[in-house]
Amino acid sequence: MKQSEANRFNTLYDHHQKTLKLQGKAKKTIDAYSRAIRRVRDYFDCCPDTLIPDDLENYFADLVETHSWSTVKIDRLGLQHFWKYVLKREWKWVDIVK
Repeated sequence: MKQSEANRFNTLYDHHQKTLKLQGKAKKTIDAYSRAIRRVRDYFDCCPDTLIPDDLENYFADLVETHSWSTVKIDRLGLQHFWKYVLKREWKWVDIVK
């Protein structure tokens, strides 16, 4: 990831954590939602604000192969929060059905 993109990610990531704290989320929730953002960043090696629904669908298809359903659901919730409160975008639902 380019340094400029890493800087943008760090700014968005900090804002994400701040919104979670201001909403009164529990520390474990903040940690889990933040981990989800870092995991998707690492998977794509880019800032998550550039991803489209097809990217997320592919990401979750791979994630269910390596992680528990609980982790998949928490990651979806973390990304959904990031989209809504940090990026201020409508969440394009990624169907995840067990």
